[in-house]
Amino acid sequence: MRDGSEQEYVDYVTARIPALRRLAFLLAGDEHRADDLVQQTITRLYVKWRHARAADNLDGYVRTMLVRAFVDERRLGWARVRLFRDTPEPPAFENDGIEDRQVVRAALRQVPRRQQAVLVLRFFYDLPVEQVAAALGCTTGTVKSQTARGLATLRRLLGERELAGYSTTN
Repeated sequence: MRDGSEQEYVDYVTARIPALRRLAFLLAGDEHRADDLVQQTITRLYVKWRHARAADNLDGYVRTMLVRAFVDERRLGWARVRLFRDTPEPPAFENDGIEDRQVVRAALRQVPRRQQAVLVLRFFYDLPVEQVAAALGCTTGTVKSQTARGLATLRRLLGERELAGYSTTN
């Protein structure tokens, strides 16, 4: 990529890194894993930049790349490697809602990856069913059923009170 589109790529990635890190963190639940997902995504984007920049919705294209990298990473052998014998203790939290977010994120990590991706895209990113289906390469019915199953699992893990405001229809 030597035709001036390299600067276009650099400008785009520089502007979008914070949003990509947010999405990756919501999916992975770990800053380091999120950074790895973002790096993997922007590396693939570099390789496919000529094709990607012609997309109607470049942000959606890149978001799809990141979500698919997250869903597919379980198939890789190194994803099963654990570097710690015991999970390190999280730092102490002040009572400003962070603890509640940590509890929800911990429960979300227990949901199957595809359902986790659907829930993050639907409720944290507020994407419509059709866009989530396009990002995951599935039907809208699959998104709806994955949403229902994922919410049911979260309800079981957290209790009804935290998720009472969410509806599985749309």
